[in-house]
Amino acid sequence: MKKLFLFLFSVIAIQGFSQQRLTLTDAINQALKNSYDIQLAQNSLDISVINNSAGVAGGLPTVTAAATDNETITSINQQFPDPSRDTKRNNVGSNNLTANVTGSILLYNGLRVKATRQRLDQLEKQNQQLLASQVQNTIAAVMAKYFDVVRQQYFLQALDRTIEVSKQKLTILEVRKEVGVANNADIFQAQLDLNANLQAKQTQFLAIDLAKTDLLNLIFLKPADQPIVIKDTIIIDKSLRLDSVRAHLSENPLVVAQQQQIHINELVQKEANAASYPTLRATTGFNLSSQSSAAGFILLNQSYGPFIGLNLQIPIYNGSIVKKQQQVASINTRSAKTIYDNLLLDYETGAVKTYQAYTNTLEQLKTERENFKLSQQLLDLITQKFELGNATIIDVKQAQQSFENTSYRLINLSYTAKLAEIELKRLSSKLSF
Repeated sequence: MKKLFLFLFSVIAIQGFSQQRLTLTDAINQALKNSYDIQLAQNSLDISVINNSAGVAGGLPTVTAAATDNETITSINQQFPDPSRDTKRNNVGSNNLTANVTGSILLYNGLRVKATRQRLDQLEKQNQQLLASQVQNTIAAVMAKYFDVVRQQYFLQALDRTIEVSKQKLTILEVRKEVGVANNADIFQAQLDLNANLQAKQTQFLAIDLAKTDLLNLIFLKPADQPIVIKDTIIIDKSLRLDSVRAHLSENPLVVAQQQQIHINELVQKEANAASYPTLRATTGFNLSSQSSAAGFILLNQSYGPFIGLNLQIPIYNGSIVKKQQQVASINTRSAKTIYDNLLLDYETGAVKTYQAYTNTLEQLKTERENFKLSQQLLDLITQKFELGNATIIDVKQAQQSFENTSYRLINLSYTAKLAEIELKRLSSKLSF
């Protein structure tokens, strides 16, 4: 029989005809495909891409067309010095038609268009970083839950080894009783120990099922429809270094996005400042005017032709609105810088604390692996001695307990180290799968 030490690094899949194997890559791809948070982040990016244009910034010409056609019926009573020219008529129809096509282009507005276009470009880049941040967060969450399932299955293997010893112990006692060298008390206690182990195994099955359900929920699959088998190991990357992690914190998408927010607020300041400068527009177009009447002084009056002109607006006073907008924009920029500094400090602190836990756990793993080997050797030795009659049932139970405790500690330390590794890679934007 292979030693359990080897089993702790290979997960036994629960066999089932309808179950399918789920790998870490499959789980992450499924989450990235279906994540609502990623979809929302992608929608925000799509919107910023659409808005990032010269037209939205106000830098392109505008062309409008307008037409008005009024038909009226009036009564006319006109009297002149020459009575022969007098006109008096009812229900006289008249028509007034005006139409024009106007084109306008902004020539100058204090470089506001340029600042707006830069702001829209920064918003697009910021949304790209926010999407990347959400992707990293999703990958980290899936990996943590995936390896939690692996951890729970490791616990099950440790229980299987304990149950194996308990069954062997009970069998030995029953054989001894047949030859009259064992009492019922020892057999009853051995049976109780075995029943407790079997009950613990059922509880562990529940823990595995709950962990799988959480994982399926995280990757947007229905647990009832997608029974899964996970067969994997917890392998820890021991090459991480604090200096490298800290050097890459500035590349974290969320940190970059906040840095871009500072630039965005600075551009908003420029837009507010531009409102205090004159605005110059050039306009051109074509006008058509036609008036006709069935009676009266003028039966037809029609004019049409092109036009061109300049429009200059100089802000003089508007209740200090522009000044207040400039002040607010300046405060928002300072706030963005404060948020950036605080975020970077939090990430620095988080990286140091996580790295401390990472290195400490790796050191504990060295000792715990040795303890695990010793506990396994002790369990094998006590089992052999019990079979030969040189150890008591209490000795076997204590050896089993030592084995379970060291197994659980080794598994938990491996999982803790893996979580620290995932977090360090997430902080430094180096998380991959």
